[in-house]
Amino acid sequence: MDYNTDRTQLLMPEYGRNIQQLVEHCKTLADKEERNEMATAIVEFMGQRNPHLRDEENYKHKLWDHLFILADHNLDVDSPYPILSADDLVTKPRKMDYPSLDNAYKFYGKSILQLIDKAIALEEGDEKDALIQVIANNMKKSYNVYNKEHVQDDVIFRHLKELSKERLDLTGLDSLDKSKIYYATNRNNNNNRSNNSRNQNNNNNRKNNFQNHKNKRR
Repeated sequence: MDYNTDRTQLLMPEYGRNIQQLVEHCKTLADKEERNEMATAIVEFMGQRNPHLRDEENYKHKLWDHLFILADHNLDVDSPYPILSADDLVTKPRKMDYPSLDNAYKFYGKSILQLIDKAIALEEGDEKDALIQVIANNMKKSYNVYNKEHVQDDVIFRHLKELSKERLDLTGLDSLDKSKIYYATNRNNNNNRSNNSRNQNNNNNRKNNFQNHKNKRR
């Protein structure tokens, strides 16, 4: 009886023994053109056996890499991609730099700093003023979430001025409640509440009229 322990070790068990045997047979072919044809056929077969790989980016490249792994990196064929070597599997990836914020107000996040740079680059005008007020409002929200406490607007104005190296200044504004953004938001909210109240009153009137009509018919 043929036991698995006596067979060649499966280098990638997810592909099964049939594909492993095909790769081993491909290695024994003397003619390189035949090896190329069989290697291409094996890769196509591997893709059919594992259709989920097609959802991944560059799945064809991965299949060819898997082919060389199955061949224990000892297969002389022409690959359409750079040939994967054994050293490539043990090489550590380049260490990625972790983004850091060089200020004491890390709770505002990097996006706020990017918005501040964007606002500084804008020309003076309504667009710049609106963006500065949006930044200040978002800074206030971030501060309250991180510190779990209410913050005065003058603190936000001071932080904004410091983070922008004194190029964005809202200290002349009494509070964010008087900014254009606040008024626009609250005007919309008030309009929505007014519309909801008016709709509710209309519904109530229709119900009362219907009930009165029913009572008269009785």
